[in-house]
Amino acid sequence: MQKENTVFVGNKPVMNYVLAVVTQFNNGASEVAIKARGKAISRAVDTAEIALNRFLDNVVKKQIVTSTEVIETDSGKTNVSSIEIVLAQNK
Repeated sequence: MQKENTVFVGNKPVMNYVLAVVTQFNNGASEVAIKARGKAISRAVDTAEIALNRFLDNVVKKQIVTSTEVIETDSGKTNVSSIEIVLAQNK
């Protein structure tokens, strides 16, 4: 997956990320990855579902990958959950 076709979800409103996903597909991308960590995971899931159900036709969930990343903080190492949702054109 190319880095240009990746939407990193953070603390902005969900519709900002939905617009980014829809824009990627309108610009000719065949796949778009939605990535998030920690508390933003639910926002990433909302982004994928809103994009699929309201705005995109002939697009499906291709893959969902969950993982745990080890992050260095001031107080040591901590585990953070992450998710990657790949949406692809339905052929």
